[in-house]
Amino acid sequence: MQAEEPPSELGHERMKQRRLARHVALQALFEVDAVGHDPERALRYRLEENPLAPELASFARRLVWGVLQHRAAIDELIQRHAPLWPISDVAIVDRNILRIGTLELLWGETPPRVAINEAVELGKHFGSDSTHRFVNGVLASILKELEENGRLGELRSYIAPPPPAPSEENSQA
Repeated sequence: MQAEEPPSELGHERMKQRRLARHVALQALFEVDAVGHDPERALRYRLEENPLAPELASFARRLVWGVLQHRAAIDELIQRHAPLWPISDVAIVDRNILRIGTLELLWGETPPRVAINEAVELGKHFGSDSTHRFVNGVLASILKELEENGRLGELRSYIAPPPPAPSEENSQA
C-alpha cells in the first residue's frame, strides 16, 4: 500500500491543477473576446487540448461563464480602479486576467490574496513584462474596496450553466 502524500503536497498539487484550469479559462475568454467565438465551443476546444479532471473542468467553466455573465459589473469595478486605462484599451489578455481575478474576489471561495496571486501568475505567464504589476495593483485596489463595502464574496452562490448535452453539441456543430 502506497503512503498518502502529506497534506501540504496535496494542497500544492490542487493549487497547480486549479492554475491549469485558470489557464484554460483565460485562453477561452481571450478567444471569445478577441474573435467572438462561441464560449462553450472555445472552452470545449481548450479542454480537449488540455484535459482536466471533471472538478477542474467545472471550475474553468465557472470562470468563463462567471466572467461572461457578470462582465458589466466586473468591468465597471476594473474601470474604477484603473481610471487611466479604458477597459477597451487594456490588452485583451490583461483585461481577461483582471476579469478572472475580480470574479474570484467576488466569489469568495478562493482566499483573496491567493486569487490575486493566481491572477499575477497568469500575467507573468501570458502577459507583457508589466502585466503582473498592473494586475496586482488593480486587484489589490479592488480587494480594498470590496472589503470596505462588505462585497467580498457577494457572488458566492453563483453556479455556471451546465455544459450542453451531447445531442445539443452535435446539432450546433
